[in-house]
Order: sequence, then C-alpha cells, then structure tokens
Amino acid sequence: MKAARWHNARDIRVEEVEEPKAGKGKVKIKVEWAGICGSDLHEYAAGPIFVPVQEPHPVSKDVAPIIMGHEFSGQVVEVGEGVTKVKVGDPVVVEPILRCGECPACKKGKYNLCESLGFHGLSGGGGGFSEYTVVDEHMVHKMPEGLSYEQGALVEPAAVALHAVRLSKIKPGDKAAVFGTGPIGLLVIEALKAAGTSEIYAVEVSKERLQKAKELGATSVINPIEEDPVQKLHELTDGGVDVAFEVTGIPAVLQQAIDSTAFEGETVIVSIWEKEAGIQPNNIVLKERNVKGIIAYRDIFPAVMELMKRGYFQAEKLVTKRIKLNDIVAEGFETLIKEKDQVKILVKPE
Repeated sequence: MKAARWHNARDIRVEEVEEPKAGKGKVKIKVEWAGICGSDLHEYAAGPIFVPVQEPHPVSKDVAPIIMGHEFSGQVVEVGEGVTKVKVGDPVVVEPILRCGECPACKKGKYNLCESLGFHGLSGGGGGFSEYTVVDEHMVHKMPEGLSYEQGALVEPAAVALHAVRLSKIKPGDKAAVFGTGPIGLLVIEALKAAGTSEIYAVEVSKERLQKAKELGATSVINPIEEDPVQKLHELTDGGVDVAFEVTGIPAVLQQAIDSTAFEGETVIVSIWEKEAGIQPNNIVLKERNVKGIIAYRDIFPAVMELMKRGYFQAEKLVTKRIKLNDIVAEGFETLIKEKDQVKILVKPE
C-alpha cells in the first residue's frame, strides 16, 4: 500500500509499504480522510519533536522513518481476536494517543500526561497518511449516524480545542482572547462559543484568517501588525480578558497573551514549541495571574462528536483544500507553509 513516511525534516516520502493486518485486540481501518495538523507541519519544518529517531518509542517500538497522520477517519475492514467495540463496516475515528498504562498519570486516568506519551502517526505505529492502518481497540470511536468521514477527520483537532477550553477557568459570560487563528485557534473560538463566552477576541496577522475567525464566532479581531494587541485588549475589556489562549508557538506572543489578561487572569498554552520562550515572571506575580499548559485531550471524543451533530466544528467552514496522498508534500505541507489563508487541508489516501 502507499503511505507518506517521515524520514527527516523537509523529507517526507510517499512510498510502498507492507499492508498491516489486525492482530489480537487490534482494529484495521481503511482510511477515508486524514488532516494535516500543525504538529505534522512542525515535524516537517523543524522535526523531530514527537518522531522517534535515536531510539524506538517505548509504546510503538518504532523508529523513523514512520508513517505520519494522526487526524483521520475511516471504515473498519478487519477486527482481531477479542475485539467487541466495533465491527467490520463501522465508520470510525481514531483517538491517536499512545500511552504506557503503567505510569502514575495513566493509573489516574490522565493518559494524555503519560510519561511515554506519543501519537499514532507521529511516534510510530502506522498513521493516517496511508491506505490502511491498524490500532488498538481502545483507540477507536464509532462515529454517530449523520457525521461524514470529512467531519470525522476534524474530531481530533477539535478535541484539542475543547480540552483546552474545558481545562481553562472560563465561565459563561467571561471574556477571552485567542492568539493565533490557525486551525486549532479557530476551533478554540468555536469551543469558547459553545462554552458561553460573551466576548471572544482573535489576534492574528493574516487578514484571511481574521475573517474566518469572525465567521466562526469571534466578536472582535485584532491585527498585531496594525496595533498593540495588549493595549487594545485592555481598552476593549476595561482591564484585560479573563482567559487568553496562546496558539501560535511564537515566543514573543506568549508574553503578549499573559499581559492581555486581567488581574487573576489565566493564560492557557495550547501550542507545541520548537524553541524556548522567555517571559517576565513579575508580570504574572504582581497580578496573581495563572499560566497553564494543555496537551492533547482525554475522554472527550464523544463530546466533540455530539457538538458536531449540533453544528459546531463544521468541515465546510474549516476545510480549505482536499488533496491526494501523492501530492501531500507539494500541495499539502509546502502549501501550508506558503499560503497563510489555508486552514485545514484533508488528504485522501488512494
């Protein structure tokens, strides 16, 4: 079968690999649609981050080159011995977290904080940028009736956004700022809308993405090239937002996000970082602000799909391009680097 494998930064190749089989407790999926994630883009542009290159990943046991793709939907085509959660023919999405099941976080049910955290499609195990993939039964969620496979490919990134909002201190009627309106930032805006946030401010340099932020629920937008976002947010909110979400991974923006909050405000860091970011701790201390990080999600895929049934996180508003697997580098990764008006690119592995 064909699969897109990461060999090194700026080196992803579509190659012929052996088609996997479903062993005991495993589910084989024919991939229908797979999304290119910001994490995939980081691996392509400046990896490795989650890709294991020196030693095999402790859970997947794989080492680069690895098949990429962790946002995907598909149809079950084979189930291994003992599988009862799904059957052949079921439409499914995959929750791609790899975890050990033995560390303190896993034992407390917080598997996204596993000491050996990895992702199917980033840390080995196969991936969604392929015709078929095999995963553990617990990673599979059956899609409810009415959700398309395209919609299913957005469940994973929407889960990141919903988890970020759920773990924040946001309450109905609060004010929030979202720094960065790429795919995850836009989904955070939708999750904030679902949470009853009264004012949502989008901070972004791309005019096209600011327009998309408005369409998805931002009540006001700020271009930091044209005006100081911290000053503007304090003016608009009479003292700062309740919660700021940092979704850019740009060091200077982290300090802006912190400074944009009111006293006792909170900044939630959603980004994965390629390098260190310096901040002034006094800006946190003297206002008794909080800064917290979130990684991925846990126990949230069913809730995401219920919100999708109610009209949130809709593919027709977020997907800006659909491509074939053979074109994933030129029309996918390179396009996302060069064209900032792109939001979500979906890949059809055929």
